[in-house]
Amino acid sequence: MKTTKIIFWTSTILIFLFEGVMPALTSQTELAKEGIKHLGYPEYFGNALVVFKILGVLALIIPKVPARVKEWAYAGFAFDFIFASISHFAVDGINFQSFFPLIVLAILVVSYVTYHKIERYKNIAL
Repeated sequence: MKTTKIIFWTSTILIFLFEGVMPALTSQTELAKEGIKHLGYPEYFGNALVVFKILGVLALIIPKVPARVKEWAYAGFAFDFIFASISHFAVDGINFQSFFPLIVLAILVVSYVTYHKIERYKNIAL
C-alpha cells in the first residue's frame, strides 16, 4: 500500500506541475499565446483552458474533494491530452510535440489507477 501511495502522489504531483503550475505561470506569455494561435484556436480558448486545468489539478491534489469530482477531473484531463495530441498531429504532423500529450496521458492513467487502488483499500478497511 505504501508503494501505491508513493506512485499515486508522484504521478499526481507531475500532473499538478505540468497542468496546473506551468500553465498558470506561462499562459500569458507570447509563446503560449502564439502556440494557441498556431493550432487554430482563439486566444480566449487558451485562457479558459488554463482556468479549467487549475481547477482540475486542485480537484486531484486536494484529498477531501469528492470522488465524483475527481473522476470528472481525470476525464477532463484525458480529453485534453487526447485532443491536444490530435491538434498537434493535424497542424504539425508527426513530431515530439504530437506525442508529448500522450506521454502525460500515460502519467495520468498511472495516477488514476493508483487512486482507485487506494480508494478500494480504504473501502475494504472499513
